[in-house]
Amino acid sequence: MPSTGYLDAAATAPLRQEARAAMLAVLDAGPANPSSVHSPGHRAKAVVDEARAEVAAALGATPAEVVFTSGGTEANNLAVTGLALANPRGRHLVTTPIEHPSVLESCRFLERVFGFELTVVPVDADGRVDPGTVVSAIRDDTTLVSIGLANGEIGTVQPIPEIAAAARARGALVHTDAVQAAASLPVSFGSGRADAGEAWPGDHVDAMTIASHKFGGPQGAGALLVRRHLRLEPILHGGGQERGARSGTENVAAIAGFAAAVRAASAEIGTRALALLRNRDVLVERVLSEVPGTRLTGHPSERLPGHASFVVEGVSGESLLVALDAAGFAVSSGSACAAGKDEPSPTLLAMGFTSELAQTAIRFTLPEPLADAALDRIVGVLRGETRGAGGASSGSA
Repeated sequence: MPSTGYLDAAATAPLRQEARAAMLAVLDAGPANPSSVHSPGHRAKAVVDEARAEVAAALGATPAEVVFTSGGTEANNLAVTGLALANPRGRHLVTTPIEHPSVLESCRFLERVFGFELTVVPVDADGRVDPGTVVSAIRDDTTLVSIGLANGEIGTVQPIPEIAAAARARGALVHTDAVQAAASLPVSFGSGRADAGEAWPGDHVDAMTIASHKFGGPQGAGALLVRRHLRLEPILHGGGQERGARSGTENVAAIAGFAAAVRAASAEIGTRALALLRNRDVLVERVLSEVPGTRLTGHPSERLPGHASFVVEGVSGESLLVALDAAGFAVSSGSACAAGKDEPSPTLLAMGFTSELAQTAIRFTLPEPLADAALDRIVGVLRGETRGAGGASSGSA
């Protein structure tokens, strides 16, 4: 399959050469544990320390605010469980129905095991949450509000700065899952970042999750950015690595590749986002106008720049995925975390789609802009499938 045929960057982005080189340098240097006191151990610790500083600088944080994890799922678990248990303002949580399962299931774990109460605020037909609805859900005993910056299934970007500022004014801690957003938007954990003057969500949030493989780094590495003054109850106990926040020997090679990918992605964030946005808009316009029965899912403009997702009346998402795969295009029928499940997407159901229509979902997430020939082929495949299924009238966003 040609590299331009891989259109599932929201599941995992292609590995950057910079990340591969950084990983190989660590592996070729020989075995070393960052906790060891001999020279190889000092060398490995220096690699981790440098990577921590690079990730922090790129995202407007300080090195002390970066906790390395095994990925976004662990970082989300650590954020929700760790903050809620260590900062007992009360036992009430606020989130939305379209969060990543690692957030929702962590909230339900706290409900089930520790007696927390959970308020799940609704989203609108575009998958956006109203800041006022979130604020009205906050109580005097609300410990944590956790809402993702962008949804990987539909691409919708949330107004997190507004939500977070209002929530913190009410005394609640705020966590945002920025796994899908950080590699393609000027995301910052501080008042700015090294490569962009814009701060988004900026210093409004208390904790933020990122993952290596969305930047083009290796799978199996991630980080939780968390304010230094906050207590964090660890969910992994043992050797006390990561300043006691996350026990376990650090994956030095993966962390080095992670930092290299973040550095490379940050250097091109603005130009890449603009190119992807323009190309995405062409893809969306052509699919909606040329493929019968299609509807865009997610917000038409407040969405990730390389993200285009649709439902197609009368055609299963799986059949579209198979047809596109046969034509050399790797796409998704929704979140990679829900792949292989027969149930309709909870995200689409929460947005008001019927169960039947939700099961027709197809998602394109572009690692790079598509050539005109590739766009032509994609539209041709989709048109062929809808004709074969007797697709009805063309839909709209």
